[in-house]
Amino acid sequence: MKNMNFSISATCESATRTVVKARNFQMIIDEPAALGGSNNGANPVEYLLGALSGCLNVVGHIVAKEMGFDFKGMKIDIEGGLNPAKFLGQPSDERTGFQHIKVKIRPNTTASEETLNEWAKVVEERCPVSDNIGNATPISISLGK
Repeated sequence: MKNMNFSISATCESATRTVVKARNFQMIIDEPAALGGSNNGANPVEYLLGALSGCLNVVGHIVAKEMGFDFKGMKIDIEGGLNPAKFLGQPSDERTGFQHIKVKIRPNTTASEETLNEWAKVVEERCPVSDNIGNATPISISLGK
């Protein structure tokens, strides 16, 4: 299958506020007041966790349909821990990003525990956002005019 390309365009309105346009949608990214922001939107790492939940939702529904069991939806809670020292310019030997991400999915279904364990395994394997978070993805940053 041919690759699909996705893109966004972002305008930085202040040191902490970014307006992101994705297709005909707009997202406001901002930091909480404790990190110097105006708290007008979720911060970048919260959007990352939100993207993971959205992807797990889509893939979860696809896989449940393929596996042929009744699936009425799910509730997803995600939390991640990171050390903000390096982000804030302080010395740290720890990585800048999340050191762990914990996902708790509560599916609304009558499927057996065995079926759900298989479902969860397949969902995690097929979720592009989970793959991008869990594996190194080359990023190239260039400067333009």
